[in-house]
Amino acid sequence: MGDPIQLKDEGNKHFQAGDIDNAIDCYTKAVKLCKDKKVLAVIYRNRSACYLKKENYANAASDASKAIDVDAADIKALFRRCQALEKLGKLDMAFKDVQRCATLEPKNKTFLETLRRLGADIQAKLKTTFSTDSRVQNMFDILLNDEMDKENIEKAANNLIVLSREDAGAERIFQNNGVPLLLNMIETGKTEMILSAVRTLSGMCTGHKARAMAIVNLVGIEKMCSIMAVDNEEIALAACNLFQCVNDSLTGADKRIYGKEEALVLDASKDLKAILLSLLEMVASKKVSGHGRDQALNLLTKNVPRADKKALDHSRALFTIDHGLKKILKVCGQVPELPDQLPMTENTQLIASVLLSKIYEDLKCDPERDNFREICDEYIKSKFDPNDMDRNIHAINTISGLLQGPFDVGNALVGRQGVMEMMVALCGSEREVDQMVAVEALIHSSTKMSRASFIITNGVSLLKDIYKKTKNEKIKIRALVGLCKLGSAGGDDYSMRQFAEGSTEKLAKQCRKWLCNPQLDTRTRKWAIEGLAYLTNDADVKDDFVEDEPAMKAMFELAKSKDKTILYAVACTLVNCTNSYDKKDIIPELVQLAKFSKQHVPEQHPKDKKDFIERRVKKMLKAGVTSALSVMVKADSSILTDQTKEMLARVFLALSQDTKDRGVIIAQGGGKALIPLALEGTKDGKVKACHALAKIASISNPEIAFPGERVYEVVRPLVTLLNTERDGMQNYEALKGLTNFAGYSDKLRVKIVKEKALPEIENYMFEEHDQIRQAATECMCNLVTCKEVQDRYLEDGNDKLKLLVLLCSEDDDQLQTAAAGALAMLTASQKKLCTKLSLVTTQWLEILQRLCLHDNPQIQHRGLVIIYNMLNSDDNELAKKLIECEMLEILTVIGKADDNPKRQQVIDVARTCLVKAMDLGLIKPFSSPS
Repeated sequence: MGDPIQLKDEGNKHFQAGDIDNAIDCYTKAVKLCKDKKVLAVIYRNRSACYLKKENYANAASDASKAIDVDAADIKALFRRCQALEKLGKLDMAFKDVQRCATLEPKNKTFLETLRRLGADIQAKLKTTFSTDSRVQNMFDILLNDEMDKENIEKAANNLIVLSREDAGAERIFQNNGVPLLLNMIETGKTEMILSAVRTLSGMCTGHKARAMAIVNLVGIEKMCSIMAVDNEEIALAACNLFQCVNDSLTGADKRIYGKEEALVLDASKDLKAILLSLLEMVASKKVSGHGRDQALNLLTKNVPRADKKALDHSRALFTIDHGLKKILKVCGQVPELPDQLPMTENTQLIASVLLSKIYEDLKCDPERDNFREICDEYIKSKFDPNDMDRNIHAINTISGLLQGPFDVGNALVGRQGVMEMMVALCGSEREVDQMVAVEALIHSSTKMSRASFIITNGVSLLKDIYKKTKNEKIKIRALVGLCKLGSAGGDDYSMRQFAEGSTEKLAKQCRKWLCNPQLDTRTRKWAIEGLAYLTNDADVKDDFVEDEPAMKAMFELAKSKDKTILYAVACTLVNCTNSYDKKDIIPELVQLAKFSKQHVPEQHPKDKKDFIERRVKKMLKAGVTSALSVMVKADSSILTDQTKEMLARVFLALSQDTKDRGVIIAQGGGKALIPLALEGTKDGKVKACHALAKIASISNPEIAFPGERVYEVVRPLVTLLNTERDGMQNYEALKGLTNFAGYSDKLRVKIVKEKALPEIENYMFEEHDQIRQAATECMCNLVTCKEVQDRYLEDGNDKLKLLVLLCSEDDDQLQTAAAGALAMLTASQKKLCTKLSLVTTQWLEILQRLCLHDNPQIQHRGLVIIYNMLNSDDNELAKKLIECEMLEILTVIGKADDNPKRQQVIDVARTCLVKAMDLGLIKPFSSPS
C-alpha cells in the first residue's frame, strides 16, 4: 500500500478500533510518502492523538506543532499540543494554546474549563515557587548560623534534603545560589552539615543530566573525591551515593523525563571519563581512608562491568584495565601487619577481589583475557625480590586476592615456576607475618581438587608442622584452616575422606573452640568459620556443630558484625549443615554398572539422611539462624555476591520445608529478607528464594509476614514460578501463595492481575496433576471478584467458562468446591454469564443437578446459589427451562426439609429459589381444596 490518503484512512480505522500501535505505523508510513502540506498536517495531527493515548507526550507535542506550522488556526492540533504540554509540566505554554482555542471557539465548554484550570494551576505554581525560594533561603540562613540551636539546624537540614528530592525544589535550590552555600556547609567540617549538604547534592543530581553536569563542574570531581576520602563511614557512603546519582544521570540509567531536558543534547563522556580516572586514583592513594577506598571500589564494581552482557560496549572495563588494574592489584597485595600500608577496612581486599572478578568476566575474547593475565603476571614478577621479603609477601598476597577473584588467573600464577616454592619457603620463615601470608595463599590455592591433591602430598606436613610449632594463635588458626580445606577435598563423598577417621572431627572441635573465644579478634575468629565451611562437608562435623549451640550463636553474631568478608564462609557452613546444595539423583542400575566396571561410586553418609537433616534445621532455627540471615542479606552488594545470595536462598528454602517452622522464620524477619534474594542474583538463587517465599506466602497472614507495602513486592516472585521450566512443587506452592493473597484484599487481586498471572493460572486449570489443577482453580475462585477477571469470562471465543462448568463435574470434592464457588460468584456479579453458562456445554443442566444433590453441604450450597443467580438473571427462558426439568423437584425436596443447623444454609437457599420462581410466575403456591 503506497497511497498516503489510503494509509491515513487505514490509520483512522485502527485508531477507532483502539489499535494505537498499528495506527501510528500507518500514519508514519503516510508521512514519508505524502507531498501535500495540508494532508500532511492532518496526518501529523492524527498521529499526535495516538501519541497522547500512548502517553508519549514529547512526540505528541512535536507532531501537533508540525500541524500548526501548516495551519496556525488548526484547533484540534492546538488543543492536542495543549494537553501534551500540560502533561510535560509546561503549563504556561499549554495555557497559551488553550487561550488560542478559546478565542477561535468562545462557546466551547471544554476549552473554557481547561483555560480556567490551567490558570489556577499556574497561579498555584507561582505561589509555590515564591514560597519555595524564601524557604530555601531561610533554611540556608539557619544552617550557616553558628548561634542557631541544634534542633532547628537538624530540622532545616532534613527539610533541605526532602526538598532536593523533588524536581521543582531541586531547581529552586540550584537557581538560588544553592551549590556555593552547600559547599560552605561542607567547609564547616561538621559531620551533620557535610552529610546534609552531600545528600542534598545527591537529590539535585538525581534524574537531571544538565543539572548533574553543572553541579559536577561547580563542586569539582577532586572535591567530591576528597569528601569520600574522609575517615567517616557515613560521609563516605553519602559521597558514594552522590557519585552514583551523577553517574546514573549522565549515563541515562535514570529514565525519568524532566521537561526541558529532552531538548538538550549534552555530551557527558568527558565528565564520566574524569570521574572514572579519579576513582582509580583513589583506589591506591594513601590519602584515602579505608571507608573511602571501599566506596571507590564499590562504585567501580557497580559501574565498570556491563549490567547486561548482551550490550556491545565494554570500553569502561578495557579503560580500567589499562589505567587501574595495577592499582587494584596493589590493594590486594597489602599486608596490614607491615608498616607503610594503605589504610583499609576488614572488607577492602575482598571488595577488590570481587572487582577483579567482575572486570575479568566482562571481557569478550581471549586476547583481552590474555592482556589481563599478562598485566597481572608482570605485576607479580616485578614484586618478587630475593633481597626484600616484604615485596615477596606483597606478591604472594596479591595472588591470594586473585585466587579469591578471577580464580583462573590466580591459579595460572600459582602454577608459575617458583611461586609454590616461594609459598613453601615463606611457611618456613621465622617471621610470623611471612607464615601468615603463605598459609593464606596455600588455603586459597587449594580450591580445585587437583591442586589440593598436589598440596596434600607436598604441604600437609608443612601445615601440621606450623600448627604444632607456632605460638601465634593467628597463624595457628590459619594453618588449621589449611588442613580443614585439604581434609574436605572430597566434598560430602563419604568414601573420599582425605584424612584418617576422626581427624576432621578433631579439627572441627578446635575451630569451634576458637569461634567461641571472645578474646580473639574478629578477623582471627573468621578463619575458624572458614575452617568449618570446609569441614561441614562431613556429616559427623555437621551434627557436632549444630549440637554446640554456643558455637552456632557465636557464628551468627559474627555474621552480624561489620566484617562482611565472613559472609561467604557462613553461607557455605549453613548450606552444608542444611544439605541444601544440589545433589544428583543416584540411579541404582548405574551404581551397579559403575561397581562392575570398578569406577568410583559416591557414598552418602548415614547422617546425611532426611531425619538427621530435619533435626539439624530445628536446632539451627532455635539458635536464631533466621535473624542472622536477615542481617546478612542487607550487606553491601559488592561483598554479597550473587553466589552468596544463592547460598542464602538455598538455606532459607531448607529452613522453610516444615510448615511448623515458617512462623519462626516470619517472626525473625525471614519473609522480608527473602524479597531482595528473589529479585536479584543467579537464576537458581532467585528461583530458590521465590520458592521459599511461596512456602511462606501459602500459609501465613500476608500482612504479618510481609508488613506494609512489601506484600505487593512478593506477587511478582510468586508469578515467576508459574512457568513450565519450574517443577510441579514450585508451581503448586506458588498457586497456593497467590490463592492466599487473592483471598486477602482487592488491592492484592488487582496486583496479581497486573503481573499477568491470569493466563498462567488458566493454563494450570487444564493440568493433569490433580493437586496443581485444584490449586489453580482455588486461586481463580478467589480472583473472580475482580472486574478484569469477570471481563475475561464475558469475552467470546474461549472455553474459560466451559472449563469451570466441567470442573464442577469432577469427583474431587475440593476441586468441585472451588469451581462451583467461582461459578456462583461470577453468575452473581455478571447476569450475562448465566445465559452464557447454559450455552457452553449440553451437560450444564445435569452438572448443576449433581451439584444440588451433592452429599457435601458446601458444594450443594454453591450449586443452589448458581441456580438462584440464573433465576434472577432476567432471562425468562432460562428460568423456565430450569423449573420445567427435575430441578423443581430437587428444590422442593430440599426446601421442604426440616430446619437443620448443619444444612440450614442449603435449605434457606432452596426456599429462596422457590420464592423467586413464584415471583416469576413459573410455579404457584400449593393451596388445599376448601
